[in-house]
Amino acid sequence: MARIAGVDLPKNKRIEIALTYIYGIGLSTSKKILQETGVNPDKRVKDLTPDEISKLQSAVENRKVEGALRMEIQRNIKRLIDIGCYRGIRHKIGLPVRGQRTRHNARTRKGPRGNIFRKLKRRGEK
Repeated sequence: MARIAGVDLPKNKRIEIALTYIYGIGLSTSKKILQETGVNPDKRVKDLTPDEISKLQSAVENRKVEGALRMEIQRNIKRLIDIGCYRGIRHKIGLPVRGQRTRHNARTRKGPRGNIFRKLKRRGEK
C-alpha cells in the first residue's frame, strides 16, 4: 500500500485515480504529476515499485496539499470575515457565497425547512 502526503492510497485503483484521494489533487493535476514523473497512469497502486512511489512522493511534496492547503483556505475565509466584506458576511452567517439563490435552494446551509402552518396553529390562528 502506497502512502503519499499522509494518505493511504487504495490498492486496487489506477494510480491516476488514486492520487485524487489526496486533498488538493484533482484528475488534471494527477495527470500532470504522472507525466512529470514518467509513471504509467494505467498502473495499479499495488503494482508500483518503491522507486515510482518515491518519485510520486517528491512530486507531491512540491505542491500545497492536505493540511497546508486546508489551513490556507481557512485563513482566507477568516480574512474575509475580519474585513467584513460581503463574502465574509455570507460565510459568517452560513449562506451561499457565490451568488446562488436562497429562496428555493441552499437548504443544507439554511437548515431544515420550517412549517409555518404549525406555528400559526400553536398560536390559535388559522
